[in-house]
Amino acid sequence: MIERLNQAVNICKTAGALARQHFDNLDGLDVEHKGRHDLVSRADRDVETLIRAALAEAFAEDGIIGEEHAPTAGTSGFTWIIDPIDGTANFLSGRPHWCVVLAGVSDGQTKLGVIYDPCHDDLYTATLGGGAYLNGKPISATDAADLTQGATGIGHSRYSARGSVGKLVDAITGQGGTITAYASGALSIAYVAAGRTIGHCEGYMKAWDCLAALLMVKEAGGKIEALSPDDVIRNGTRIVVGGAGVFDQLKTIADEAFTQP
Repeated sequence: MIERLNQAVNICKTAGALARQHFDNLDGLDVEHKGRHDLVSRADRDVETLIRAALAEAFAEDGIIGEEHAPTAGTSGFTWIIDPIDGTANFLSGRPHWCVVLAGVSDGQTKLGVIYDPCHDDLYTATLGGGAYLNGKPISATDAADLTQGATGIGHSRYSARGSVGKLVDAITGQGGTITAYASGALSIAYVAAGRTIGHCEGYMKAWDCLAALLMVKEAGGKIEALSPDDVIRNGTRIVVGGAGVFDQLKTIADEAFTQP
């Protein structure tokens, strides 16, 4: 797994450099609408193509699933999950809150995760049972005991229950908490692992947005909802993560907020 992690880090940094070139030249970037809230650019596709080629060269027998291209079947039982640019709306608006995401899954578990933020040169990494790190230094989720002791990230997608975000905001702020929204789910969850925020709640996320970061929170001593990576790959999932002292509060809030009226 160390070899896979090292290769994943190198690939994400190379991909991040390519993405940053596009970010610095947004005026010439072609953009399309995939759906009501989803944007895709040539940068997304170029970056994913680069990652796929590098993975195929390094690990020819592994499977690959990415946001922008069709899945590639593998024979090794190990599958890579790619989000070439998480936070595309930020990226295309010139806001420096986006990242390159790569997770590795096998035997029904997320075995490794890498998130690279090129604008701040921040590299988040985790391996199952091996801890979580930011730029090579161990990180820990918050030890906050209640929601007043930090900010909670929230996210929204077209798959979320109608009105759920409003319910989240009302409940969290009603308990004295503070809300933040980065519009990059992977980064927002990684911030929980690093103790920068105390939690994150979102009604629905795809596997490429969340699996790497969820592993980071778990390895950093935080709490996540029990899930199967294989199920998340097929169906997506709701997200509730937090420091151990606030997770139960956030789960109770999420259970109410994400209930369909």
